[in-house]
Amino acid sequence: MGEIGIYLKKRSEEGLLRKLKPVSSRKAGMINVGGREYIDFSSNDYLGLSGHPGLIAAAKAALDEFGASSSASRLLSGDLVIHHRLEEEVARFKNKERALVFNSGYQANVGILSSLYSGGDAIFSDRLNHASIIDGMLLSGARIFRYSHNDPDHLEALLKRERRKFKKALIVTETVFSMDGDRPPLRALVGLKERYGCRIMVDEAHATGIYGKNGSGVVEEDGLSDEVDLIMGTFSKALGSFGAYVAASGEIVDYLINTCRSFIYSTGLPPAVAASNLAALELVRREPHRREALLALAQYFRLALEAMGLRVRGSSQVIPVIIGESAKAGEFAKALQGFGYWVLPIRPPTVPAKEARLRFSLTLHHDRNILHKLLSDISHVKI
Repeated sequence: MGEIGIYLKKRSEEGLLRKLKPVSSRKAGMINVGGREYIDFSSNDYLGLSGHPGLIAAAKAALDEFGASSSASRLLSGDLVIHHRLEEEVARFKNKERALVFNSGYQANVGILSSLYSGGDAIFSDRLNHASIIDGMLLSGARIFRYSHNDPDHLEALLKRERRKFKKALIVTETVFSMDGDRPPLRALVGLKERYGCRIMVDEAHATGIYGKNGSGVVEEDGLSDEVDLIMGTFSKALGSFGAYVAASGEIVDYLINTCRSFIYSTGLPPAVAASNLAALELVRREPHRREALLALAQYFRLALEAMGLRVRGSSQVIPVIIGESAKAGEFAKALQGFGYWVLPIRPPTVPAKEARLRFSLTLHHDRNILHKLLSDISHVKI
């Protein structure tokens, strides 16, 4: 048995082998897997926009106008007018000079970091940043320093010791962490950026649409649009569609257009997707009640879980329940699936050792009646 076979056998024996599970339908907070329907707590469709008639109508109109595909890289013939409209709207939404659209959050983070930083530079990264940020840092060739999660004191100690040794430096963080559901002390990080002559980049993937007066994200809510140099985010979560973006200065955007390999060597987003992204931005601005209701549901559910004695983290619509052992997390998830909830265990290496968890992603499809029944069913599961 070769190295690959040994790995697969070991993962299978440990109950950790990941397998794809085809979904036959997903609609209005329900999911059909293996012929059974579940209430879906694994989706990032936080505001319930993925099935919104406005997004669907916009996509259909773009199909009629532009066809199904952009058919080329945007530096060739795939640069459609609708891409530019989308970038203009993103820049306005994020209160930045310019924006650039990518085909996924992974491509955005990998491309941005590896284009802007290289050997001789330093990147100071929160220890719990997403894998796409880690991969982008590794590809950059810059020296990587990982500070303790949401710990500006540890970050400052690293900056004080290391910053002067490097040409350029970047601080990078998420604004809602995807596995812990918490937020960083962003104002403190911005202060360190200014004190030590760095740029700061934030990943707003799980915050866009949820926070801020206009739903722009945590940067808007904290009043830091001018101070944060690069604001990255996605259309594939609260905005209910697909793709990603970075909002920054015109100079940075022009530089990325000319150097960022994940942008240059990718076919442009399909026009129907770009159109649905535009529709989603408008809905988020126009309907603040969606994010307000979602955060109220999250607060209710989190407090109820804590009252049951469960270890709960975060302060957002992402609610992790820390179980500890991977096997126990898997058993807990299986028990809840038996009750009709599609909840999945999150295990190492996605999260640290001994911190396996169930990750509940709340959406507007989850009303209090559903959450009340779920809490009752959770109380009957022996961990």
